Amino acid sequence: MKYLLNIGNTHTTLAQYDTHKGISLLQTFYTENFSKNDLPEGEIAAISVVPKLRKELQGMNVFFLDSFNSCGKVDFSQVDCSTLGADRVANAEALAAFYPLPGIVLDCGTAITMELVDGENVFLGGAIAPGRSLMRRSLFSGTAQLPDIPLSRNIPSDIGAGTRNTIAFGVDCGCIGMVKEYIRIAREKHNIKSIVLTGGDAKFFHPALPEAVLAPLDFTYHGIRIGAGW
Repeated sequence: MKYLLNIGNTHTTLAQYDTHKGISLLQTFYTENFSKNDLPEGEIAAISVVPKLRKELQGMNVFFLDSFNSCGKVDFSQVDCSTLGADRVANAEALAAFYPLPGIVLDCGTAITMELVDGENVFLGGAIAPGRSLMRRSLFSGTAQLPDIPLSRNIPSDIGAGTRNTIAFGVDCGCIGMVKEYIRIAREKHNIKSIVLTGGDAKFFHPALPEAVLAPLDFTYHGIRIGAGW
């Protein structure tokens, strides 16, 4: 059996890959609780943004995708790949495989990242910034009085009247404005044909970005699969 593993900052997800049935999501773990004991028997292709876990899984039957060993069609040679996250590699490979280029992927999760692949399948870089939950936590941990507020599903419709609403407005609308600026600059420099949203927070951003399309849930897993040469 073949499996795909996505080790993120907050969650780790496991999927099964079958050449006939495609990709089936199996299980989600909190990354802090995940260990090698949770690995299934079989061939595993993985991405990880958590060095501690990658080190723990070394020596197991796991192929860890990166920009140097990817078997997909994207050329990563034009950027500094020494610290390029494997999640961004997978997103770039999936973008090039399924969407018209030049294009960008916006992965909205703990961090918000952007990947840009040009019309010649060359990865040109992108952006990394804190996501909505990380911004909220930084305000809570870095100040004496500001509360830690939960994520909201809806975009704030007006400026905040109280502290909680003010944080929601400031963070949520600020993140939307940030992403819109990414898109504006990318479009200014390149003839962007595809804007793809993925990640656990993608549905929040989508109403504010009508030009973007929501990626299917297996988008990044396809990037892992392609990078692994499956």
